[in-house]
Amino acid sequence: MTFGKNNYVIKTYEANGAKLTARAFLGAVYVDKPLDAEFQKMNIFVPEIYYSGGEVNGYSLRKAPVFMPTLAGGYMPAVTAEPGPSFYNPSEANALFRALERGYVAACPALRGRTRRFGKAPACIVDYKAAVRFLRRFDGDIPGDKERIITSGTSAGGALSALMGASGNSKDYAAYLDETGAADERDDIFAANCYCPITNLENADAAYEWQFSGVYGFHRMHMRLNEGGRPSFTPEDGTMTDKQALVSRDLEKLFPQYLNSLGLKDEKGASLTLDADGDGSFKRYIEGLIAVSAGAEADSNRDFVRPCWLTGGNAVNFAEYAKNVTRMKTAPAFDGLSLESPENNLFGTDELTGRHFTPYAYENSAVNGDLAGAFTVGLMNPMGYISKSACAAHWRIRHGEADRDTSIAVSAMLALKLKNHGCAVDYHLPWNIPHSGDYDLEELFAWIDGLCGGRGDD
Repeated sequence: MTFGKNNYVIKTYEANGAKLTARAFLGAVYVDKPLDAEFQKMNIFVPEIYYSGGEVNGYSLRKAPVFMPTLAGGYMPAVTAEPGPSFYNPSEANALFRALERGYVAACPALRGRTRRFGKAPACIVDYKAAVRFLRRFDGDIPGDKERIITSGTSAGGALSALMGASGNSKDYAAYLDETGAADERDDIFAANCYCPITNLENADAAYEWQFSGVYGFHRMHMRLNEGGRPSFTPEDGTMTDKQALVSRDLEKLFPQYLNSLGLKDEKGASLTLDADGDGSFKRYIEGLIAVSAGAEADSNRDFVRPCWLTGGNAVNFAEYAKNVTRMKTAPAFDGLSLESPENNLFGTDELTGRHFTPYAYENSAVNGDLAGAFTVGLMNPMGYISKSACAAHWRIRHGEADRDTSIAVSAMLALKLKNHGCAVDYHLPWNIPHSGDYDLEELFAWIDGLCGGRGDD
């Protein structure tokens, strides 16, 4: 394993009317035995001013935090990127550009994903860990403070960031890391930023049907890429079939037992539970989170229009909220009975396009599908590692109030379990934000500076 400390280019990047100069180490292979050399590589960027003894935002060559985002989405392969305009909004700078402006070292690893050979679970998280280990192996040659590594991602990327934060140095991944020749170093991180994490997959179906109980109509957007490679969307509205509605009711009944098994407590130490009908203190807690989001928007936006499900006292009617937000996915939302979902593909094998990962879908499979092993499924769920591994001390989790891709309960349970474990967690449901990320980079980097001693914008 090598790192070419002299194998770099000095580049000037432009975005949103601004310019910056960085030393770019492009395509560094972070494992000794790559199983997919196209993806097991990483780009690393360093503010060029550091090499002449300069500082940015109070940071320097060895004191800068290492911002390490993943561009993973849908558990597809994650590509590397360079600083510049945002892919989704070219008028804005992307996170790598903004991180360098702030004085961070930025490392962007490509990761294997479900559509590649050798890309099924847990390949993506194994690669993320291997990239961190690579940074530590060559600590003397790669700038930045390796005790201040912060991961970040959206959707599946948010889930991987959460896994990085929860499962530091776990031996469960050792055989996979050895197989691809990862460095024999630590892979724990300092902090994790997670936008709308699509995680806790084996319980996500039940959580989704609990939130959208009795809501059988759906609204979703079909994405396609236009000639310029940018996404365009076509809407689809419909109503679930009788079979899907039955599945919804079955899955909804499973959620209270799982939720109660976690033993979660709120900030005052009160137990958060649900009864067999799905009602209880946990639902009140979720309603409270939504109310806080609405209240923050009302305070900051003079044109705030109070939705039908919110009373004058900011009490939330959860059933009306779910109906108003509208479900996006039919039941089951994640473990498709015909193995049609991206998550089924994630848990497939080289021989099988997809496998089930929940007992319910396996027992009700429409295609006599196989069931992925519990160990493999567990490797993709941060919930099982929070109290068993080197867990990051600092977390920032954002789940848009208007996000319909997974239940609010999924991120709320993650945040609560982390808090109950003693982690510092900044958790919020930003108002009217759909399934997305990087929409509040100024706030994200202010949070990082608060942890790492940065002075904010110079």
